[in-house]
Amino acid sequence: MKKKAVVLGGGFAGVQAAIELVKKKMFDVTLVSDRDYLYLYPISIWIPTGKLDFENAKVSLKDIQKAYKFNLIIEPVLKINSAENKVLCQNLTLEYDYLVIAMGADKMKHQGLENTLSICGKPEISLAIRERINSLITRGNGKIAIGFGGNPLDKSAVRGGPAFELIFNIHNLFVEKNIRNNFELTFFAPMEEPGARMGRRAMVMVASMFRSFNIKKQYGIKIKAFEPDGVLFENGSKVASDLTIFIPASAGHSILKTSDLKLSEAGFIRIDDNCLAEGTDNVYAVGDIASLEGPEWKAKQGHTAEVMARCAVYNIYNSEKGLRERKGYIKHLSILCVMDTGNGAAFVYRDNKKAFVIPMLVVGHLLKKGWGKYVRAVKTGKLPRLPGL
Repeated sequence: MKKKAVVLGGGFAGVQAAIELVKKKMFDVTLVSDRDYLYLYPISIWIPTGKLDFENAKVSLKDIQKAYKFNLIIEPVLKINSAENKVLCQNLTLEYDYLVIAMGADKMKHQGLENTLSICGKPEISLAIRERINSLITRGNGKIAIGFGGNPLDKSAVRGGPAFELIFNIHNLFVEKNIRNNFELTFFAPMEEPGARMGRRAMVMVASMFRSFNIKKQYGIKIKAFEPDGVLFENGSKVASDLTIFIPASAGHSILKTSDLKLSEAGFIRIDDNCLAEGTDNVYAVGDIASLEGPEWKAKQGHTAEVMARCAVYNIYNSEKGLRERKGYIKHLSILCVMDTGNGAAFVYRDNKKAFVIPMLVVGHLLKKGWGKYVRAVKTGKLPRLPGL
């Protein structure tokens, strides 16, 4: 009889883990997700500017299931009990031999957060951002503030790239419509050097683009509150805004508070290099829900989540086969981003040995668009995954 492997989460990490487990052909695999599609966050930056339809940023989990033949359950997870090898869902309880937790993370709380919209929040918020931008375009002028925050307890739990990309795409949209001079764009972040983990060359490139695009910036001052008409900072200054788009840093998933798993100070699952949850021998955590070790510049990204998923499944398989060899994720950590502007892009890469930026202009923009189609084809079994991707 096949051992039962349960995967919690339908994002990049969870879907990759389910696919890899099915490929091993020795597990009865069940994927549990609270929504019925994989959302392609990296290309969702084009939804607010009308360059991408919302439906084209979604990949049906049922389509993925057809290709890889796992069991699929669409409902919320309520509790994880690793001591009893059980997961309590909304309408049923699942028992497992191996568990992979890939449920993502919650967001840091800020005063007045309801006055903001986030491109990295619930997928449908991207449509709300588009509506607000279109309203300002109809009005003919306005002020837009875009930024991101950090988590002082876990510096890897930050999402800065999409904020940079979105402000560049909005700038380009206004240029296309010949209304850029009617709008004030401001980028804000509480850290002194937002984006520093991408490397010095990437920061120089971004600073040059801000100057060239006439984008104002507010760095190094902690955020006090978000108000309906702008962002208030702890030194008393304020950035006026008709539309504030903010990406909060990640925080530990709320469901973990009632679990029996060991958590970091920031509330993420503590794992070893093999993605095995501390104090367990059959529970693995991958992606944003896990507490990452490694270099100071490490960041939680989609490709890292998939690397962790593949490592976890490799280790599950070897554990079940009685083999000692294990694969660790730390040596594979990197920052990888195609920073898109709407009409161009730059390839940003960093690992322990190197950090570089390659301007790719229109070709980079087209490659990122192609990546979205490639991911859809790979996840639904229509194309094989290219090595290293």
